[in-house]
Amino acid sequence: MRYPETPDGRYFVVRGRLWRLSNPVLSGDKRDALVKNLMAARRAVALSRRKGDGDGLADAREAVDRAKRALGERGPVWWSDGAPDLNRRLVRNTPYADWYASLESEQDGARDRTEPGDTPEV
Repeated sequence: MRYPETPDGRYFVVRGRLWRLSNPVLSGDKRDALVKNLMAARRAVALSRRKGDGDGLADAREAVDRAKRALGERGPVWWSDGAPDLNRRLVRNTPYADWYASLESEQDGARDRTEPGDTPEV
């Protein structure tokens, strides 16, 4: 599933909330390695939870945070124009509100054009 990305490429939107995208300047190999580390850390979080291992959980969460910071999804922003970080904010409360509302209007219009029982085009 693809989530809408803001026109400036800084965020994607899930359930009306902005989430910072990875730094686009990262090389493909570097990004792939960091994503691999992130996924391993997330698996470690799940395993630690299942085991009830509090120390392991804390370590795994730190590993997730390190990977997300290296990807540019947390920590200092990767853009240099002075725009604030709006990560995790509701899109309706940000300068992206009109852009997002226009997306929702387009989706509503597409739904209005289908008849009951129609299969949506993919």
